[in-house]
Amino acid sequence: MAVRRLDPNQPKEFAFTPENLRWAQTVIGRYPPGKQAAAVLPLLWRAQEQHNFWLPEPAIRYVADILDMPYIRVYEIATFYTMFNLSPVGRYHVQLCGTTPCMLRGSEDLKRVCRTMIGEEGQVTADGTFSWVEVECLGACVNAPAVQINADYFEDLSPDSFTLLLAKLREGVPVKPGPQVNRQFSAPASGPKTLTGETTPHFEPRAKGSDHAPRLLDEPEDGKADDLKVIAGIGPEIEKLLNSLGVYHFRQIADWTAEDVAWVDSRLSFKGRIDREKWIEQARALVSKEKLSV
Repeated sequence: MAVRRLDPNQPKEFAFTPENLRWAQTVIGRYPPGKQAAAVLPLLWRAQEQHNFWLPEPAIRYVADILDMPYIRVYEIATFYTMFNLSPVGRYHVQLCGTTPCMLRGSEDLKRVCRTMIGEEGQVTADGTFSWVEVECLGACVNAPAVQINADYFEDLSPDSFTLLLAKLREGVPVKPGPQVNRQFSAPASGPKTLTGETTPHFEPRAKGSDHAPRLLDEPEDGKADDLKVIAGIGPEIEKLLNSLGVYHFRQIADWTAEDVAWVDSRLSFKGRIDREKWIEQARALVSKEKLSV
């Protein structure tokens, strides 16, 4: 593996926000006394997320101090794992898989799109929007070619769909992660062959009058539901789940409190995605856009 070094231009200091510090203390508390070093990877990752998706040297020392670890040990970890970006990246950092399955399915064409729309590998666009790098296998071989942009995967790409995806991100238009063709997750492109019938819900919804539930509806207002799939992170299955709970409109999501998020989050297959994928912020932007168009 090539030697990875810290960026020559570093901020003077780093510290977790109060919210992130509380989160870090919770994570550290999961481990027995004297074993807090086991939390080093999640803490470094959260530090990178807080610092515009790249990990500065003061953050490495900060995490080492929290965990009572020698600086050199945390430095070794940060420089070993390529998931840690040691130099500034764009607001949208594109990790393009160039391993054999993706290469056979067209990743070389996607590299040409990156060079045209972003620039050379490792370069950040002048407006700070994009950067890109070729990486080893992303583990999405069935849906090759694939890229990871920040925390999301975009799969089954072609030069045209990838170009459109980058253009939408540049314009601030919401995009949907996952397959960029008419495919359900990693099911056959021609459609699923098994488990095609109705499945039993994996939860027992609370009554819609629950004190801890968000504002829920028995049916869409004016008989027409919003297309919740416009929100990046909400696919057809999650939209069905939200509808079954009584969530039909962007403005319902836009009004969610932390308590509401916890209630809905407990009913999702992948907990934490509401905050991670910024559903509320996206919903508020869509509500504002609707008001402007009226």
